Amino acid sequence: MRNGIFNFIIGLTLILGLALSCKDKPKNGRTDTYSSGTIKFVSDESFCPIIEEEIEVFQSIYPDAKVIPQYTNELDAVNMLMRGKTCLAITTRKFTEREFKNLKDRKFLPVAIPLAYDGLALIVNNTNPDTIISIKDLRLILSGKVSKWEKLYPGSKLGDIEVAFDNKQSSTVHFCVDSLLGGRPINSPNIYAVNKSAEVIDFVEKHPNSIGIIGSNWLNDKRDMTNVTFKRNIRVMAVSKIHPATVESSWKPYQFYLYNGNYPLVRTIYALLNDPYHGLPWGFTNFIAADHRGQLIIHKAGLLPYRANMAVREVFVNNE
Repeated sequence: MRNGIFNFIIGLTLILGLALSCKDKPKNGRTDTYSSGTIKFVSDESFCPIIEEEIEVFQSIYPDAKVIPQYTNELDAVNMLMRGKTCLAITTRKFTEREFKNLKDRKFLPVAIPLAYDGLALIVNNTNPDTIISIKDLRLILSGKVSKWEKLYPGSKLGDIEVAFDNKQSSTVHFCVDSLLGGRPINSPNIYAVNKSAEVIDFVEKHPNSIGIIGSNWLNDKRDMTNVTFKRNIRVMAVSKIHPATVESSWKPYQFYLYNGNYPLVRTIYALLNDPYHGLPWGFTNFIAADHRGQLIIHKAGLLPYRANMAVREVFVNNE
């Protein structure tokens, strides 16, 4: 009898203890907080340099936090967020109305938080003497209406124009389709989708007749040991809103020209959040978006912080 009572008490204690522990533990099994724990998130590959630096500083400030990035194209990043494979995606667009409604209907709370402004850079081989271009001419190239350099620059001996992107589903391609071509597909006969932004620069280095389109943060990456900067055998084109382009009307994607609106190829970087738990994904996003240390990283990388409450220095560059 005593053994039965004893076993009953032990069993009841275990059940109560388990119930209490389950009450304290989130139903989804997560234990991360704003500044601790481990999470995985996804980002468009074109933002790799700046995201890596943000992670390094964030984790040095919060040693109990570990944020693990997965770099992919923008389409896959958003799809992973929608399927619940991640709570955070770094992209260049907000949620679409359909995506937002889908998540809201499933009792989620999707939020898009702007982080920074990035310029799209046009790069050509160092041997290419033509380094200014108008938006109109860029549209002609992407639409396939112009496929030879001599059509833009009479006397050019470079032949066919080869256009290199990082990935056919990347944010760079989406920007060109949506913002430059009005939703129409890129139709250039010589399009090359490599794999990563660094490979775009490699491609342009090896092909004198090519033009590459990449995020300007790659051109200012001081951490890149492959030296993907202005020092390599590439040139950054100056872009003009006015046609035809002139030296006076053309600008490179330097920070001040993003700030004053002179440079025309500018996109917003967003953090797409779907984290009702309000844990580490929110903490890391808040660090980038609102903490002065996170925004300073963006500033030093040559991008324009979304909360631009810091001085932006004008730079004087040679547009030759």
